[in-house]
Amino acid sequence: MPLTRILLFVCVAAACAQAQTAKEVDTVYPDAHALYLDLHQNPELSGHEIQTASKLATQLRHAGYDVTEHVGGTGIVAILKNGPGTVIMLRTELDALPVEEKTGLPYASKVHTKNDAGQDVPVMHACGHDAHMASLLGAAEIMARSKNTWHGTLILIGQPAEETISGAKAMVEDGLFTRFPKPDVAVALHVGNDTPAGTVSITPGTYNTNADSLRITIYGKGGHGAAPNTTVDPIVIAARTVLSLQTIVSREVKPGEMAVVTIGYIHAGTKNNIIPDQAEMGLTVRTYKQEVRKQILAAIDRIAKGEAAAAGTAREPSVEHYEGTDSVYNDPALAARLRAPLQAALGKDNVLTGEPITPSEDFAYFLNTGIPGFYFDLGGADPEKFTQAKASGTMLPSNHSPLFAPDVDPALHTGIVAEVAVLRNLLNASPEELHKFTRQDSTQPAAH
Repeated sequence: MPLTRILLFVCVAAACAQAQTAKEVDTVYPDAHALYLDLHQNPELSGHEIQTASKLATQLRHAGYDVTEHVGGTGIVAILKNGPGTVIMLRTELDALPVEEKTGLPYASKVHTKNDAGQDVPVMHACGHDAHMASLLGAAEIMARSKNTWHGTLILIGQPAEETISGAKAMVEDGLFTRFPKPDVAVALHVGNDTPAGTVSITPGTYNTNADSLRITIYGKGGHGAAPNTTVDPIVIAARTVLSLQTIVSREVKPGEMAVVTIGYIHAGTKNNIIPDQAEMGLTVRTYKQEVRKQILAAIDRIAKGEAAAAGTAREPSVEHYEGTDSVYNDPALAARLRAPLQAALGKDNVLTGEPITPSEDFAYFLNTGIPGFYFDLGGADPEKFTQAKASGTMLPSNHSPLFAPDVDPALHTGIVAEVAVLRNLLNASPEELHKFTRQDSTQPAAH
């Protein structure tokens, strides 16, 4: 057969496959879109996703899945068995953020609730988790209706408390991989405005950063603001500590290594003429490499204690590491394998290659149990606005912004298509074929 006829056959086959998938998506899209609108208007904070989890669980049961609720808190596990074969996990997050929505959308969230500290806060799906859940539902319904196209076991995870990087750990500790089948591969996606809707992006290797949250409490000696000589001022110590902490990245970390040390808040005092007894500051630390991570955490401890000692405090400061997660790692060979089905489903030009990002998330807790993972990005930006922003050098609203709003159509269509393509590919592989992707790459950082 001449080469031109072979290429024509391949193109026609790809076009037919895309048309068939599009037809499948059209049948489930109304359910997925309705769930998206409902979740967007009714977001819930981390650890409190009671109605969110219930809605998703109900839809998945209706689709034919065996659903278990309250795993690791409000987490859900939905299983669909379809004969022998691989076990593949697809995960979505359930939680929203304490952000006041300012998108002006007709379905914008107007929810206010009490946070864990008892404060009244607005709530918004400012990180796209509503789109993730809707995509998962659409993919779940297609997979349940097309069991002739795959075999094995599909596990869908609705994970709570991703925004506080605690939900994945809670699910694992609650027996996620002992009470239920352990996956051969775990998959997740994330929507953002970095790429236009209609596209997906793959980042082989390190996808994002290690994240560490710290709380430093400096203990001074309070007194009258007019007589500072009778005090040990924790606010001044905190100010010096903030400046010294900024030298870690600029003067201690090797140039070229990725590292971020950000002080997000300082709390101290009640009145202008009172020097308080103590000051508290909150930090976030982001790194790619484990050795850099350890270096920075040790430097923070050293500097905080050194500044306090220099000021003559009677008590060492408290340096509390209260949450953290490792970076997410995409096995390069697994990422390369899944590029082909995504290109076949979406078109070659719509499958991009991304670079590591600085935000973090706790999907790594699943992978650190020895499961290879594939975490990819879903384009969320309105294509026209994306082009205009790129031409003008401006930035579209990012995740966590009160203005963040994915272009639902085609982003949701694309998310469903992409997840189905990935799941079918993995569920038609043998377990032995997938086990070779169990994170053997020497460039992968060791688990924390």
